[in-house]
Amino acid sequence: MQKERLFSQKLYLFLKGLAMGAANKVPGVSGGTVSFVLGFYEELIYSFKKVNINAFKLIISGRFKSFYTYINGQFLLLVMGGSIFSYFSISLVLDYFLEHYELYVWSWFFGMIIGSIYYIGRGFGEWNRSNIFSLMLGVAVGLGVSFLTPAGENDNLWFVFICGIIGVSGMTLPGLSGSFILILMGNYVLLLVDSVNALFFVATELLVGNFDVLAVPEEIRYLKIILVFTAGSIFGLVAISHLLGYVLKRFNAIVTAVIIGFITGSLGIVWPWKEALFTTEKGVFLLDNSGHKIIENYQRFIPNFSHSETWIAILYIILGLSLILIIDFYGRKKK
Repeated sequence: MQKERLFSQKLYLFLKGLAMGAANKVPGVSGGTVSFVLGFYEELIYSFKKVNINAFKLIISGRFKSFYTYINGQFLLLVMGGSIFSYFSISLVLDYFLEHYELYVWSWFFGMIIGSIYYIGRGFGEWNRSNIFSLMLGVAVGLGVSFLTPAGENDNLWFVFICGIIGVSGMTLPGLSGSFILILMGNYVLLLVDSVNALFFVATELLVGNFDVLAVPEEIRYLKIILVFTAGSIFGLVAISHLLGYVLKRFNAIVTAVIIGFITGSLGIVWPWKEALFTTEKGVFLLDNSGHKIIENYQRFIPNFSHSETWIAILYIILGLSLILIIDFYGRKKK
């Protein structure tokens, strides 16, 4: 049954969607972690699970109101609406700060992820042998992913569809960054920069009545790519959510231990002190259509504690950690 929510609760849920959307766009940060910490992860997975054969039967029979209630439509609209809106608002602000204050942004995220590990681990329960093994497995996979070398760009539509399935994993798997996975697969720029820009350009031209844009082969190519990527993402959301719903119900402790491990391993990706490496077959730099450099990989280093910016970065780590602890404090106070 769909929950009845007050206006304040709807607004708060939309803001949570904003936060998840902003996190999903940043390589190294998982929107799933945000949903886990902000307390709507299980409802998110439950709602995605409801997109099944029964839901499609309701659509086919014209029972749209029943379909909306069945899939927990109000929740999905608020969260996904917030995530989509974030891409054109909050995430643009985040892009600006990443470009001009990169060290401090990564420090903030680093602190938040440390806080998230505490937040999830605090109420875990008993750490037996199988749970500890699951934790170590999650850490190993998370660290392994963070040190992989990116591949080259591949616009084959089947590969793009797979990118959609894997790329959306950051929304459903806490600790696993979908954006970073797309970088490793070589298609971050193609799918989240070039294709999105092409979609925006084509939509703008069509709105002003310029239908000639549909005759431009390059624009049609990008539209096909983003359509297939979107289809893969939708398929991935539903498929992964069904799988997660199944394993969470039967192996909750083990899955949670793996998630804590994933999040811990992702600290290697968001380590604040790193230098960008641009390693592609096209040369030492990879550029988007605007001529901006796209970071493909990093070389991490130990900070110099004689520099004032190092201590400012540490302050941002503490602020990020404190934010999660405050969320945890007020969350417990409400119970």
